[in-house]
Amino acid sequence: MTDPKRKTIYRDISWLSFNARVLQEAADPTVPLRERIRFLGIFSNNLDEFFRVRVATLKRMIQLGNKAKMNLEQNPEAILEEIQMTVLNHQSEFNRIWSGILEELKAEKIFLITEKGLNPEQQEFVQKFYDEEVSPNLIPLMIESIPDTPYLRDKSIYLGVVMWMKNSALQRKYALIEVPSRTLGRFVQLPSPNGEHHIILLEDVIRFNLPQIFAYFGYDEYQSNVFKVTRDAEFDIDNDIATSLVQKIEKGLKNRRKGKPVRFVYDKEMDPGLLEFLIRKLHLSKRDNLIPGGRIHNFRHFMDFPASVFREQSRRRKPFMHPALAGKRTTDVVLERDVLLHFPYHSFHPLINLLKEAAIDPDVTSIKITCYRLASQSKVINALINAVRNGKQVTVVLELKARFDEEANLEWKERLEEEGVKVLIGIPNMKVHAKICLIRKRVAERILQYGFVSTGNLNESTSKVYADHCLLTANKAIMADVNRIFNYIEHHKTGTHFLKACSTLLPSPIFARREVLKMIDNEIKNAKRGKKAVIVAKMNSLSDEEMINALYDAARAGVELKLIVRGIFGMLSQNEKFVHAVTAISIVDEFLEHARVWYFYQGGKERMYISSADWMTRNLDHRVEASCPILDPALRSELMDILNIQLSDNVKARWLDNNLSNTYVRNGSQKNVRSQEETYHYLFNKTEAPIEVSSH
Repeated sequence: MTDPKRKTIYRDISWLSFNARVLQEAADPTVPLRERIRFLGIFSNNLDEFFRVRVATLKRMIQLGNKAKMNLEQNPEAILEEIQMTVLNHQSEFNRIWSGILEELKAEKIFLITEKGLNPEQQEFVQKFYDEEVSPNLIPLMIESIPDTPYLRDKSIYLGVVMWMKNSALQRKYALIEVPSRTLGRFVQLPSPNGEHHIILLEDVIRFNLPQIFAYFGYDEYQSNVFKVTRDAEFDIDNDIATSLVQKIEKGLKNRRKGKPVRFVYDKEMDPGLLEFLIRKLHLSKRDNLIPGGRIHNFRHFMDFPASVFREQSRRRKPFMHPALAGKRTTDVVLERDVLLHFPYHSFHPLINLLKEAAIDPDVTSIKITCYRLASQSKVINALINAVRNGKQVTVVLELKARFDEEANLEWKERLEEEGVKVLIGIPNMKVHAKICLIRKRVAERILQYGFVSTGNLNESTSKVYADHCLLTANKAIMADVNRIFNYIEHHKTGTHFLKACSTLLPSPIFARREVLKMIDNEIKNAKRGKKAVIVAKMNSLSDEEMINALYDAARAGVELKLIVRGIFGMLSQNEKFVHAVTAISIVDEFLEHARVWYFYQGGKERMYISSADWMTRNLDHRVEASCPILDPALRSELMDILNIQLSDNVKARWLDNNLSNTYVRNGSQKNVRSQEETYHYLFNKTEAPIEVSSH
């Protein structure tokens, strides 16, 4: 897994280890069956994105040769070879898990029926469903008669069809059919016997109707197999200064759709002649990650497996209103005290309420907010539009380069500008990833500023499954720095001095790295003096070499290091030269651990931050980020309690050892600690009685 000469773990190999933890959840018999199927979908979706972005990047590096310089990826050929081997191993484990889940589905009387297993009533249903719903969405292609290779869309699945006559198997024709799952979904529920649920996949509906689709040719034998192509999703935005960023993004999106294939996944039972034909037409080679698999592909759709067929419905607890906000105007509370929300345990309603209240408050003059990823039916956007209609000055920073959300954000830009919102579209060569909001109101002769700093996106949909922290505050120093970050975004060419002037927040680029390294160095100095020295850091990813080396220095000096890292982990956490064993764990469970929290003991003058930034080079140097101190001692204590609960997890935590072997933490405790459940109980049982919220 690691090169003995290296001081860090390859970023991409570490990421695959994270996805293996997702696969572990799918294999865990204590996880409800519905959730295990969802984890298979998450695993598949993650892997698709990995190939579209990371594998594509490594291939570009090989093409560029010595010109390619990227952090932690100095040997792309070797990394690609290890990726190929690891992915094939994961695919075998995936297939094993899926086979077991199929048996468990049968035990619950849930059956995936193929085109060959339909009873007469179901055959009639499938025929009618095909005629009314599927047929209008199909365009079969006779690929042998088309001079140019048809464009195969990323994220789509295709049926490769071979046709022949029983008495003349040598004369074969090939065809392609795109399965219209984007339009119709993947799962079709069939008429079923009492007490049973029969489901057929959309591609099998098409398979059943192949004789009708190709009746013109008169063939009587058909073989069809599913395959998909994963394409390079990284588009190059050129430096043509005469082209606006919006035009560049639109051009990049078009280029993405034409990206080079980086993976070809196919049914291992596919006709050899058709397979060879497709490989040749797509200009693929064995280096292009040809992945043989089973009958079903694009398992990401299984995140949407029909929920109604399961006897046991979701055990997921509903979010509840923060006790300090229950029955009160959010604005009134925030102007009096800081409130720290913990999603998805706490309801997302207060953020929406804060914006709704500001939209109709006659004393509010302006709202500034950053938006990275938004819900498809965004209540945040609705509140902002209402504000501008009520005469407020509204500024929205939309990140057009938010990967895979570029198209949606372009649409939001158009809608907001139509309503009179001032839209800023980020900074060239840098993403605006900070999650901040500033509301300004005038009361008599006073100007009040309040808002929030968050670790997660302003997305009411993902807030139900992403674990994040959000500080609602009217603290003058924090809000002054939030305003400085907005000034920098608006005047980025000449506005670095705004970031330099921040006295409370740690902004990226540049300054967060510098200040965090200072705090690590202070811990090292205290450890060398024999004083207590502690660093607790939680994040999604740790891959920046300078930060990792600073942690190595801290561990060798005697600083207690406790790390909670969900995804990429580039540090070698085991070393005999470390004075104390480094605690490094990853928690993968029902909710996606998305929060970033940094704690430094600092000789008793404790400093704790929540942040939008991971310790990755891109976050520290190439993005606008906001890291916010938790100044209220009670809130700092509450956040530390949550970190300690996570550090005590012995159910869903895995050790991040040097081999990234994903061994579960089993500390011999008599009590099982599942941190997400314990965190819910801890917050729910706070002094003031919480109120459950039925929905977002």
